[in-house]
Amino acid sequence: MTLTAGPKVPGVEARAGKFRGPSLIPMLMEIQERHGWLPREELEALARTQKRPLYEIEGLVSFYPHFLTEPPRKVTVRVCHDLSCWMAGAEDRIAELKKNYDGSPEVELLEISCPGRCDIAPAATVNERPCAVADVDDRVDEGREADGVGHGHADAADTTSYGPAEGWPNDPYAGGAPRYQALRRLLTGELSHEQVLAELQESGLRGMGGAGFPTGKKWELVRAAAGPVKYAICNADESEPGTFKDRQLLAEQPHLVLEGMLMGMVVTGAEEGWVFIRHEYGPEEQVLRAEIETLRSEGLLGDDVLGSGRRLVVDVFTSPGGYILGEETALIECMEGHRGEPRNKPPFPGNYGLWGQPTLMNSVETFADVPIITTNGAEWWKGQGTNGSTGLKFFSVSGHVEQPGVYCVPMGTTIGELIELCGGVSGGRALGALQPGGASSNFMGPDQLDVPLDFGTLQDAGSMLGSGAMVVIAEGTNTLAAATNVLRFFRNESCGKCVPCRVGSTKAHDLLADTLSNGGELDDERRGRLLELEVVMRKTSICGLGQVALGPVVSVLGRTANAEENGVGK
Repeated sequence: MTLTAGPKVPGVEARAGKFRGPSLIPMLMEIQERHGWLPREELEALARTQKRPLYEIEGLVSFYPHFLTEPPRKVTVRVCHDLSCWMAGAEDRIAELKKNYDGSPEVELLEISCPGRCDIAPAATVNERPCAVADVDDRVDEGREADGVGHGHADAADTTSYGPAEGWPNDPYAGGAPRYQALRRLLTGELSHEQVLAELQESGLRGMGGAGFPTGKKWELVRAAAGPVKYAICNADESEPGTFKDRQLLAEQPHLVLEGMLMGMVVTGAEEGWVFIRHEYGPEEQVLRAEIETLRSEGLLGDDVLGSGRRLVVDVFTSPGGYILGEETALIECMEGHRGEPRNKPPFPGNYGLWGQPTLMNSVETFADVPIITTNGAEWWKGQGTNGSTGLKFFSVSGHVEQPGVYCVPMGTTIGELIELCGGVSGGRALGALQPGGASSNFMGPDQLDVPLDFGTLQDAGSMLGSGAMVVIAEGTNTLAAATNVLRFFRNESCGKCVPCRVGSTKAHDLLADTLSNGGELDDERRGRLLELEVVMRKTSICGLGQVALGPVVSVLGRTANAEENGVGK
């Protein structure tokens, strides 16, 4: 898919040092899809045909980790080393695989950050197809026999299913009712724009990607924003270790994600929208593209949808990689064809987003909840919660649990109840610690099992709901080492734009890695340096990555200090 600079796409003029013209990202992705890498002569040809300087193209290629500048081997094995996989023995498995394939002219082994398959930890990909590490050897044999070099093709058969037989509780069509009824009612005028906004605001639905901004309010702000051109983006770039719930919604509920997004476009006045999806979600992307074709066949996409005079166009934009692109302004920079570095805010995307136009952006889960709220009503939605909370919530659960996977529970379900729903801590062990909201959330302890899972309750407990990803850690695991593993991820994924994040995360990780290699005992001086770095990064980093990168480490230090004060573990 190519983002072109036509008459309906303002903002392609050079601004803030950016180059004119359409986004080069999809063009680079297409070249790599054909060759398996980016040959120099192809980059030079792209520069000539698009009349863009070669150094601009090289700047993009060097920034995004998915782009390859050398031919890959026949088979490329990538193994995750982040938290859930680390706890499942990834380091030992990586060592074994390196020994097995060391010196092989056909097989290359790489360590990677989380590919979003924490439920099969330790996770791997072989020629970009996901699998468990236990299946790597078989996949390598298949790759050796296959045509082509170094890259595979996504297969929708590689998706998994966690939904109950009767369907997920947030699906108004689970019983077999015709889909897209909420969208049809909106397009035909049976449901007004004002009614949709009122239901969303009354429901209390908040952004489920981590920020928790009220959804109805966001839609209202974009609707009221000045300008004849508006856009919509579904942020499907979840890339944080432990987080894979959106992956499952794309695989099992693409109709709800797209319906919610299209309803947002109708209400706010956007005609064009994109689902921005991480390239590691190739199987789910295939499911999504098939559902978009279904929408076209049913007349719900096009220049005159259902004879309403309304133009609705939806496409997929595949990310060239990088956790930072989950930040909304970095994502927009990528779509415009620039390096994915966050913008200073304000202005916010609702007023100044893609190509400088008002842009509605919500997460996969947020959009997927819209159809049932507008179908069953705000009161029904609020009644689904428990312990004073409202609505339903999807969680991805991984780590030391018997049944890792995706679960949809009432908002307000306690930490202990969710762990019990997953079969408890694996091996009958006691709980040591957990992260309730993904890698950026602070660690919590076994004394907090009764805390309800919701925005406010987790914040009051010293952590956050975040990306809805619970990572469970059994007693006996070195939590400082676990937190250091998380910090390594943030260090590696820093875009480097701002000094506090780029330098601070590196210095903190070096300090912790050295401490762990020398017995794991932090003296007062090093503890003080870490606490000082956390304050500086939290207060001065441009975006959320740097602001939260050291939070998990500090939370572990705080729990350790409290335990020592109470005589625990002495």
